[in-house]
Amino acid sequence: MLDHIGLQVHSYERSKAFYQEALAPLGYQLILEYADWGGFGIGGKPDFWIQVGKQVRPGLHIAFRADSREMVDAFYRAALDAGGKDNGPPGLREIYHPDYYGTFVMDPDGHNIEAVCHTPVQP
Repeated sequence: MLDHIGLQVHSYERSKAFYQEALAPLGYQLILEYADWGGFGIGGKPDFWIQVGKQVRPGLHIAFRADSREMVDAFYRAALDAGGKDNGPPGLREIYHPDYYGTFVMDPDGHNIEAVCHTPVQP
């Protein structure tokens, strides 16, 4: 349903470095870049944008879909290595549904960034 989403950040370079590292395990890469804004995506289409803004308001929650639980785990490690802060380690969140496997990390501006896999584990 959504085509793209954008976040305002305090420091483009700091946030760019964070998202390049944190989103790499999910297959995202920086696709387009201008003076103080850039778009990340998969397959040549940017769908997640960051831009320097005057009114950065922490508290946004963005969830990225992962194809496997291993990708969720890799996102978590990469995001922490990139300077993110733990906001919920990888694990099942059965309150949402029995196969909801996710993790939460606060980005450098205080936005809650999630990676989630909905795929059941195969027996």
